[in-house]
Amino acid sequence: MSGTTNPFLHLVEALDPKDPQQRFFNLSKLGDPRYERLPFSVRVLLESAVRNCDGFLVKQEDVESILNWKQTQAQTVEVPFRPSRVILQDFTGVPAVVDFAAMRDAVTKLGGDPEKINPVCPADLVIDHSIQVDFNRKTDSLQKNQDLEFDRNKERFQFLKWGSKAFRNMRIIPPGSGIVHQVNLEYLARVVFNQDGLYYPDSLVGTDSHTTMIDGLGVLGWGVGGIEAEAVMLGQPISMVLPQVVGYKLFGTPDKFITSTDIVLTVTKHLRQVGVVGKFVEFFGPGVSQLSIADRATIANMCPEYGATAAFFPVDDVSVKYLEQTGRDAEKLDYITKYLKAVAMFRDYNDVSQDPDFTQVVEMDLSAVVPCCSGPKRPQDRIAVSDMKSDFDSCLGAKQGFKGFQVAPESHNTSVPFRYNGDEYALSHGSVVIAAITSCTNTSNPSVMLGAGLLAKKAVECGLSVKPYIKTSLSPGSGVVTYYLKESGVMDYLFKLGFEVVGYGCMTCIGNSGPLPEPVVEAITQGDLVAAGILSGNRNFEGRVHPNTRANYLASPPLVVAYAIAGTVRIDFDTEPIAVNAQGKEVFLRDIWPTREEIQAVEREFVIPSMFKEVYEKIEKVNERWNALSAPSDKLYPWDPESTYIKSPPFFTGLTMTLEPPRSIRDAYVLLNLGDSVTTDHISPAGNIARSSSAARFLTDKGLSPRDFNSYGSRRGNDAVMARGTFANIRLFNKFLNKQAPRTLHLPSGETLDVFDAAERYQQAGSPLVILAGKEYGSGSSRDWAAKGPFLLGIKAVLAESYERIHRSNLVGMGVVPLEFLPGATADSLGLTGRERYTVLIPEQLTPRMLVDVKLDTGKSFQVRMRFDTDVELTYFLNGGILNYMIRKMSGK
Repeated sequence: MSGTTNPFLHLVEALDPKDPQQRFFNLSKLGDPRYERLPFSVRVLLESAVRNCDGFLVKQEDVESILNWKQTQAQTVEVPFRPSRVILQDFTGVPAVVDFAAMRDAVTKLGGDPEKINPVCPADLVIDHSIQVDFNRKTDSLQKNQDLEFDRNKERFQFLKWGSKAFRNMRIIPPGSGIVHQVNLEYLARVVFNQDGLYYPDSLVGTDSHTTMIDGLGVLGWGVGGIEAEAVMLGQPISMVLPQVVGYKLFGTPDKFITSTDIVLTVTKHLRQVGVVGKFVEFFGPGVSQLSIADRATIANMCPEYGATAAFFPVDDVSVKYLEQTGRDAEKLDYITKYLKAVAMFRDYNDVSQDPDFTQVVEMDLSAVVPCCSGPKRPQDRIAVSDMKSDFDSCLGAKQGFKGFQVAPESHNTSVPFRYNGDEYALSHGSVVIAAITSCTNTSNPSVMLGAGLLAKKAVECGLSVKPYIKTSLSPGSGVVTYYLKESGVMDYLFKLGFEVVGYGCMTCIGNSGPLPEPVVEAITQGDLVAAGILSGNRNFEGRVHPNTRANYLASPPLVVAYAIAGTVRIDFDTEPIAVNAQGKEVFLRDIWPTREEIQAVEREFVIPSMFKEVYEKIEKVNERWNALSAPSDKLYPWDPESTYIKSPPFFTGLTMTLEPPRSIRDAYVLLNLGDSVTTDHISPAGNIARSSSAARFLTDKGLSPRDFNSYGSRRGNDAVMARGTFANIRLFNKFLNKQAPRTLHLPSGETLDVFDAAERYQQAGSPLVILAGKEYGSGSSRDWAAKGPFLLGIKAVLAESYERIHRSNLVGMGVVPLEFLPGATADSLGLTGRERYTVLIPEQLTPRMLVDVKLDTGKSFQVRMRFDTDVELTYFLNGGILNYMIRKMSGK
C-alpha cells in the first residue's frame, strides 16, 4: 500500500473478521458491474493498480482504463503493472546481477547512495542453465556432469553467491535443484501473497520467456527482458499496452492415448493461425476441468511459441488440490481460497455464468487431438505422428526453409557406415542421434514422465533396446521427478534404454546437449546428412539443439523413447514395427504404448505430498559444493580485471546527470541484411563457442584452451565475450553472402569478415550501423544480450517488418531504435539491397509510434514507424536506455 495517498483505501477490509489485522482490497466493493465482466487475467491487473495507486507511478485514471477494458482494449491504452515478484535463471540472472553491481558503481560516482540499487520486491534466481550433457549412459553421469558444471562455472557461482548476500530480497536456488519454471510451479509460487498484513494475488515477470508456465496455476506471469526485470526489481512498474484477451474454449475429452504434449502442440499451431501476438489468452470451458495443473502448465509454458504474452488458467478446485499435492500447508490453502472467492477470482469452469467478456473466442475440441510432434525447425510446425515419415521425406527435397533442406533427390537414400565401440552401424537422413527427455515443458508433468517410464518398461519386456551411439538423456525439472520415477519402479527400465538422469536443468532444450560421439559426427559430415534430434522441449530452432542435428522435433517423453528405439524419424508407426526383437518378433508402438488410465493409476499411487515436502525442505541447503563456496562480502563488487566470466560492463561509462537531445542517425551502413524469423539464438547464441569464432580468439588470447571456453550462455557476465558472440550463430543467413555463416560483408572494403570484426572496423571509422530484417525479428527466448550485443557493436537502429514483443522491449531498454516498415512495405518492395547508406531523421519532439523519414545516399526516401509504443519507452530512449534512467533517478534522490 502507498499510504494515505491511495484513493482506494476505503476498499480495504479484513478477510476474516476474527483476524482484523489481515486485510485486502475488496474489489467487489467498487460496486461496478464492469468488474465481473472482466477477464480474470485483467482482474489481476486491476487489483495491482488499485493497491499501488499513488497518483504518480499508478494513477486513478489507470484504474479506470483497466476497469473500462471492454472499450479501452482496442485503443492502445498504456497502463502500469507492478508484479508481486521477479524470477530469474542464471543465464539471464548473471547479467542482471552484473548490471546491478555496475549500477551501484555508477550511482556512487554520481554522488548517490549505492544501497538504493537493491531489489524492492522478492526476486528468486534458480541456477538451471549451466549444466551440460557431457556424460550419459553411465551410472555416474549425474555426478560427473554436476562436477564439471561446478568446475566450469565456479566464478559465476561465486558472483551469484555474492549477489545473494549483497542485495536484499534476492534468494538463490543452488545448482542441481531443478528447472526454474518447475521449481516455481512446485515450490516458489504463492498464488496469493500474505505480506505486511495484506492479501493480494501472486503475479510475476521473469527473465525467461517460458515464465508463462506459472499461468497454468492461476498466477499471472510472463517473460520480459533482463533489462525490464531489473527495473521491476528496483520498484518501477511495467508500462504495458492494455492487452486484448482471446478466450480459448476447451471442450470434449481427449482420447486415452493422447498426452498433454499432443494437446499443447495442437494449441500452438492453432493459436499461431489465429494470431495472438501481444495478447493474453485465457482458457475457459468444461474441457479445462479435464486437465490437471501439470497439463495446464504444459499449455501455458509454450505460450511464447504461439506468440501470446500470457496464457492464463484462473484458479479453481483443481488448482487447490495441486497445491495440497505439492505439500503447501492447510492454512495457506484456506486463505488462498477465501481471498480469491472474495474478489471473484476463483473459477468454476463448468459454470457458464462465470464466463467473462473476451475480445474474441476460439474453440478446440480435445477429442479431435491426435498424437503429434513439431518440427523440423519451428515449434509451431505441428505434424501428426502418422505423417512424420512422409513429412520428413517431403522436407528433404523441399527448398531450403522452415520445412525444407534442399537435398538432391539422388542423395535421399544416402547411407554412411561407421564403427562405434567395435560394432558396425550406418546413418542416413532422418537417423536419430539425440533423444532427450528434457525441459520444464514436459518434465513437470507426471503423466508424460510416467508414460515414458511405462513405455520403457513394456519395451524392455519385449526385448527392445536403443542403439548405443544415440545420445540419450533424462534431465528432470526437479528432484521430485526422480523420486516418483524410482518409487514407481520405472526408472530402471528408462536406464536400460539409456535414459538415466544426467542432471537437473534445462540441458538439451537450450542447446547444452554436449558433444556427440566423434564417429557419429564424422558420418554425418561425410554424408552431409540431415540427422535428427528428438526432444521433449519447447524450442527447436535451427542451430539451437546441436550443430550436427539439422532436423529437430519436439515430442512427448513417451515419443522421445519411441523414436530412440526406432532410431529414425522416417518411420510410420501405424504400419511399420518400431523394432524387431532378438527372437525376430515385430513389435509395434501400439503394443507398448500405455493408456491414460494406466498412467493415472500409477500417478495416484506414487505422486504424493510427502515427496514434494522432502525434496523442497532442503532445496537451498542440499548442494554441499554450493554451501562451501566462499564469496566476497563487500557491498560494491570487487571486479577482477583478469576474469573472463564477470566484467564490469561499459554501459554507464561517461554517464552524467545531463540529458542530451535525441540525434538523427546519419549515413549508417547496414551491418547485416536478414530475412524472416531471425531468432535471439541467431543474434546471441547460448551454445558452444566455435573454435574459429571471434570469441574463441579473444579467450585464446587470454590463455584459455578450447576445453575451457564453456558456452556463450555461461559467459553472459562478460561483455567482451558476448559482443564477439553477437550474430555468431553458424545458421545465420545473411543476404549479403547468400548463405548461412556468422560473417558479413564489410561494405567499404568489400571484405568478408566475422560480424564482430566488421563492426569493429565500422566503429573505428566512426560509422553508425543499422540492421535490415523481415518478419518476427527477435523471436525465441527472452535474451537481453540479443539487445546488449548489437548495442555494443555500434548498431543504432533495426529496420524490420515486425518484432517479437520481448525483443523489441529489450532494444528500447538499450537505446537501440526499433523501426518498422509500414504495412505492405518490405526491404524487397522498396528495392533495398542493404548496400545503401541510411539516414534516419529523428526529431527533437517525439511521440509514441510516430512516423519518421529514412533517406538513402541513392536519393531514395521512405517513411517507417518508430516503435517506441509508450511515453515511458520514449523516456527510456531519451535517457539512453532504461538502466541509465534508473541510475539518474536513484542518484538524483
